[in-house]
Amino acid sequence: MKRVCIVGCGAIGSLYAVHLARVVEVWAFVRREEHALALKREGLRVSGKHEFHVSLKATSCPEEIPDCDLAIVATKARQVEESFAPVGHHFNQGAVLSAQNGLGSEELIAEHTRGQIIRGTTFMSGTRHSDTHVQYELDTATWMGPFEPRHTPVAVVEEAAELIVAGGLKAEALQDARPAQWSKLIFNASVNGISALTGLPHSPHFADETRPASLGHLLHDLIDEGKRVAEAAGVRLHEDPWAMNKIGAMTNHPPSMLYDARHHFLTEVDFLSGAIAREARRAGVSAPLHTAVYQLIKGKEASWTYKEENKDAVVENGMAH
Repeated sequence: MKRVCIVGCGAIGSLYAVHLARVVEVWAFVRREEHALALKREGLRVSGKHEFHVSLKATSCPEEIPDCDLAIVATKARQVEESFAPVGHHFNQGAVLSAQNGLGSEELIAEHTRGQIIRGTTFMSGTRHSDTHVQYELDTATWMGPFEPRHTPVAVVEEAAELIVAGGLKAEALQDARPAQWSKLIFNASVNGISALTGLPHSPHFADETRPASLGHLLHDLIDEGKRVAEAAGVRLHEDPWAMNKIGAMTNHPPSMLYDARHHFLTEVDFLSGAIAREARRAGVSAPLHTAVYQLIKGKEASWTYKEENKDAVVENGMAH
């Protein structure tokens, strides 16, 4: 693999881009023209776990993207369709790694490319300080495996994993990536949903079970419910999501859905608790907690539009007509 395209250069996409640019030609396909210009002008710098600077190619114009051996889709799950559709044909002879949270992104990607598709689940994390600077925080592996409907050869997965490792990141090729994907799904759905609803970052509250009112009880129940859905779906988890939660709760890291909620952006909940609720229905099991989180987050999203549309209906005493 000699040429890689990173579709979406937020925190995770920037981490892939900056490391892979040390070993191959990297193109960054980004939404904003000013983002592309900044990357072309200044390059990309990483700080934190690793410290270095690279030059790379960048554009916001789909027609400028050349055919590539590997694409890594690093947008949020709800942005996959609009971001990947214009450039998917450039990877018809290559491979595409999905690096989204939740379930369903690989199916969206498959609609827009004939290339090989790789299931990806990443636990690394970073903070994007600017268009040209990302901080590398948690240096954990990207778990990768074949996307079964496309019959992706394991050799293709292994080649992509080796390239990521050569760039200085961690990656592990798996025969079946669904157990890893479900482990993170259950962890992410539980933590992101409760963070968005409470306004708390991933703090020690999420693992505290010392009192009846402790938030950790709810997190534990959500995770146990997710495990039951995974079992009903025939998936044996790769890692224990509760153990992952206990580790993450020490970081005070703000999950992505908390950022979205604070800024009144649409969230990824359809791909997280929404996905668990859908899989539960398909498997014929109950998932009332994840269904409730899903419905509450969708209601929260609706409230932002409702308040904006009805702001003129507020009377002087603060009561709505």
